Amino acid sequence: MTAALLLIAFLMLGSAAVAMALRNLIHSALLLIASWAGIAAFYLWAGAEFAAFAQVLVYVGAISMVVLFAVLLTRQGAPAREPVEAPTRARVLAAITAGACVAAVLSAAVLTTEFRPAPATPPSASVRQLGLELMHRHGAALLIVGVVLTVALLGATILAATEQKPEDAP
Repeated sequence: MTAALLLIAFLMLGSAAVAMALRNLIHSALLLIASWAGIAAFYLWAGAEFAAFAQVLVYVGAISMVVLFAVLLTRQGAPAREPVEAPTRARVLAAITAGACVAAVLSAAVLTTEFRPAPATPPSASVRQLGLELMHRHGAALLIVGVVLTVALLGATILAATEQKPEDAP
């Protein structure tokens, strides 16, 4: 492995691990953005420029903004400091079991995959051809996904902005 790959992996996994450990949702969301940027850097390192561009555009740009808006809009009425329950043994056991199951499935997928050497001639599709295919043949699906995400964000904004009256108010 090269030093660049090790650095990308360290930064990506480190930011994801710290994001899981923090109690502040805003900081965790920002570290999640750094982890997504690390995935885009991995795609660049691997030579998949179009996938890196899509990663930055979709995850680092759009999805991260939706996550930040959702966190900011839904936490406006919450108390500043809420006590956090200590994890019970059942929750810890459930988390370890779920993690072990995911690790088992991923390990099985990696171990049963047949890795072949790269072909002598790279595929003839360029980034331009991929972009044209996406915008021409799959343009309607791309627009529908954009509309659905916009409606979801507007719905979250309306739900979070609606003020609820106290029950004892006239």
